[in-house]
Amino acid sequence: MIGHIQFQENLRLIRQRIEQACIEAGRDPQAVELLPVTKNHPVDAVCFAAEAGLTAVGENRVQEAQEKKAEDSGGLRWELIGHLQSNKVKDAVAVFDRIQSVDSMKLLQRIDRLSGELGQTMPILLQCNSGEDPRKYGFLAPQIAEAMESALQAEHLRLEGLMTIAPLDEDPDSARRAFRALRILRGELEERFAHPLPVLSMGMTGDLEAAIAEGSTQIRVGTALYGNRDV
Repeated sequence: MIGHIQFQENLRLIRQRIEQACIEAGRDPQAVELLPVTKNHPVDAVCFAAEAGLTAVGENRVQEAQEKKAEDSGGLRWELIGHLQSNKVKDAVAVFDRIQSVDSMKLLQRIDRLSGELGQTMPILLQCNSGEDPRKYGFLAPQIAEAMESALQAEHLRLEGLMTIAPLDEDPDSARRAFRALRILRGELEERFAHPLPVLSMGMTGDLEAAIAEGSTQIRVGTALYGNRDV
């Protein structure tokens, strides 16, 4: 992994991109959170984030997060952004402060039940496949209202927003269309259920400008901050 000095420079450049994208979109840069993605990087990546004043990190796998969190003395918020298997839910609920990748009714119900068993309320995002990419997890738009209704009725979940991953294809506009679709869907859901969904987690290194233009409140960035991953 890169050293601390290079990380600081990478962080400066990413923040500069976020700020410029916000200016062009007429948005306040303070309204967009940068979530450093530390997956497949050593625990130093977590330390760099904490030392830079970042407040959270994103991880894809439960076991990797468990190992790193044990060494985290910075009081970071830990967010699960990768697909969660049912047999890992109990550990995930114990480790993470928010689960972004709630992508099925079965998973939603299991997180609710196991959170209750641990006597806690789990903040979640519903993952929506707004780009209708068959290679991606997530609820399709017609399914999301039912998922939101269940999440709001659940005793041990706190629904905070929506998350998506843009399709990977050769069309440069596909990411923006997916982000726009999620923003519009968020507005429809808020009106239907009279419940705010303040978090729109969408956009990564290659498409953060398009995401910010469409209303993203959280950008997930890994390689552009930390360099190529170990695996």
